[in-house]
Amino acid sequence: MKKTAPTRDEIAQLPSFVGLTPDRIHVPKNTEEFARATAEIMAAGVAGFDTESRPTFVAGDVSEGPHVVQFALHDKAYLFQLHRVEGHPFLIELLQSDQLIKAGFGLKSDRRHILAKLGVHFNAVVDLNTVFSMDGYHKEMGVRAAVAVVFNQRFAKSKKATTSNWSQHELTASQLLYAANDAYAALKVLEALDLPREALPVMGIATRSTCVAQG
Repeated sequence: MKKTAPTRDEIAQLPSFVGLTPDRIHVPKNTEEFARATAEIMAAGVAGFDTESRPTFVAGDVSEGPHVVQFALHDKAYLFQLHRVEGHPFLIELLQSDQLIKAGFGLKSDRRHILAKLGVHFNAVVDLNTVFSMDGYHKEMGVRAAVAVVFNQRFAKSKKATTSNWSQHELTASQLLYAANDAYAALKVLEALDLPREALPVMGIATRSTCVAQG
């Protein structure tokens, strides 16, 4: 039986989802900070994931993103800015790792953009839209609908932040909150679903399709 996600109006009536506060959001800025962040993310074994790109407003323009890559853990998030080239080796390690599960929503385009930007394949990916599809939901959920279904809460997303300039060297407070909590909400949804690792539809370069993760 097909399941239906809550409507926009239904979601609007729900209590707010509580995300990360600014003090839990970290932006590495030097090699030491990138190394420390990477070690902590790898040790966690699973992270909420998302990317942000400066939007294009002219038909035919190709995005130069991602400009920001987010990894969320159970109590914090790390935002990697792509203009900080000293962080690229650490970011590539995380993206290519088969040991680190990276969970988010609608990650097909992220895979393409990462390959175009960094020349690497994005491994051990769990697209939560696939998880909900396997559970009977007939269309892509997205983070807002998923938070409503799993927590009966409203996940707020700022349209202004969505279309802001993600390539700028210093992110605004609203951008930091937006980017971190997109990834954080994805992780919280995955945790709440409480699926065994071997049941996750993990996508990796080995098969270029959905495969089963080995726990």
